[in-house]
Amino acid sequence: MVMESKINAPAIKFGNNIDTDVILPGKYLVLVDPYELGKHALESLDTEFVNKAKNGVILVGGKNFGCGSSREQAPLALKYASVKCVIAETFARIFYRNAINIGLPVIECSGISDLVETGDEISVDLETGKIQNISNGNKSLQGTNLPPFIMEILTDGGLIENLRKKMKSNDRI
Repeated sequence: MVMESKINAPAIKFGNNIDTDVILPGKYLVLVDPYELGKHALESLDTEFVNKAKNGVILVGGKNFGCGSSREQAPLALKYASVKCVIAETFARIFYRNAINIGLPVIECSGISDLVETGDEISVDLETGKIQNISNGNKSLQGTNLPPFIMEILTDGGLIENLRKKMKSNDRI
């Protein structure tokens, strides 16, 4: 899976403190197929989320997105529900790292909750951190830019694939 550094998609917005139990309820942790996990992403907040996301969306959250347990299945469910990127005011650190590890781009951006509403067309440049609301007169904000080593992990589809690629080419890990 090749990931582009520029992502355009409609936004789906949620509030503060969206925890991993809400992103993917514990009863689904028995599932091993990531596509099956994706079918249950955020269902307790929006029963139509998976249908809304099926063509690709950018998820916008408030503060402390991904708080709660350290389950890697939460960002995995979002990725396989066709979430192209998550932008939030702040992230729980373990969610942030888990998202990068499985190849889901995450950007912190102060003020994003005020700039975006559900349905707005958003453009994100992962390398520069620039976020534009195309639906709102191209208003923009500056989020965190992703350093080259994280871009490499995302481009390769996650940390495991990145390490496999390096081992095959005998690069230094």
